[in-house]
Amino acid sequence: MKSAVVLASASPRRSELLESAGITFRIVPADIDETPLPDEPPVDHVLRLAEGKAKASAELCPEGRFFLGADTIVLCQGEIMGKPKDAADAERMLKKLSGIPHEVVTGFAIYDRERDGAITEAVRTKVFFKHLRDEEIAAYIATGCPFDKAGAYAIQGGAAHMVQKIEGSYTNVVGLPLCEVVEQLRVMGAI
Repeated sequence: MKSAVVLASASPRRSELLESAGITFRIVPADIDETPLPDEPPVDHVLRLAEGKAKASAELCPEGRFFLGADTIVLCQGEIMGKPKDAADAERMLKKLSGIPHEVVTGFAIYDRERDGAITEAVRTKVFFKHLRDEEIAAYIATGCPFDKAGAYAIQGGAAHMVQKIEGSYTNVVGLPLCEVVEQLRVMGAI
């Protein structure tokens, strides 16, 4: 496989997923403003950020041809949940998610520097949480895990026991819809 792929993310979870697919890549994280625009639909939000990250990474890295950006949100009763600001915000999010289904939406973009164009796609997965007891929420927050995760949880980590079932892509909930990403990388000739 060619190593022309650059991941515009410092997320260890996204790196692990790409590695699990046998993709050779470099990491050049892009830091952009992730504030939602007024009245911006959730899918438009994640696609805009994913493409923005891919293009920002390309500006930072003179080598590489294909730049992969991604953004994940949790969508619950119309609220876009990004990463919690603090423990109180994490608690608020987890209490809201308790006992009801929500969606995890990940947008990804692959920017091809040579063609100066990007493909974007959003993947949605429905996640069903069990009813969470206050002590479960407090114990999970005490681990520190929620603070760099959209919706304040990681399905692949300490929150696995909170999830009753999912409908859709598991890797999407982790942070990168691997099946769709790999297929688009193949279509574009990156792998």
